Amino acid sequence: MHQPSPFAHIVYFEPRIPGNTGSAIRLAAVTGARLHLVEPLGFDLSETKLKRAGLDYHDLAVMDVHPSLDAVLDTLPDARVFAFTTQATTPYTSVTYAPGDVLLFGPEPTGLPDDVLTHPRVTDQLRIPMLAGRRSLNLTNAASIAVYEAWRQTGFAGA
Repeated sequence: MHQPSPFAHIVYFEPRIPGNTGSAIRLAAVTGARLHLVEPLGFDLSETKLKRAGLDYHDLAVMDVHPSLDAVLDTLPDARVFAFTTQATTPYTSVTYAPGDVLLFGPEPTGLPDDVLTHPRVTDQLRIPMLAGRRSLNLTNAASIAVYEAWRQTGFAGA
């Protein structure tokens, strides 16, 4: 079956919590985004929590596992890469998203490491506003906010 080009690529860098990844599988399935996981993973892809969170969406989502961030980015040579971090000053809503953009998220509880945030392919670092003194959103909640904004801006293609 031919998969249409995704409006966005969700990249989870070294995800650790199977339930979050399962929820990301579901997010990819219902929006048409493509999910990429960067190893090492903090779980086995056959874990029950992963399957439960993804429910019956595994066959509807497009997901790839890559040995490194560079391996993912090599498959998307022209894509812009937006790294999401609580340390950024640019709000995620100030970007005009384009089809094929990469939305890059780090693992809970650490977020993206400095060497990833400063990777030469990172176009910009973005933040999702929160009340002061809060640590961070759940990983897939944050990804959902960003994915739906990118999808909204690209006209909810396919919906």
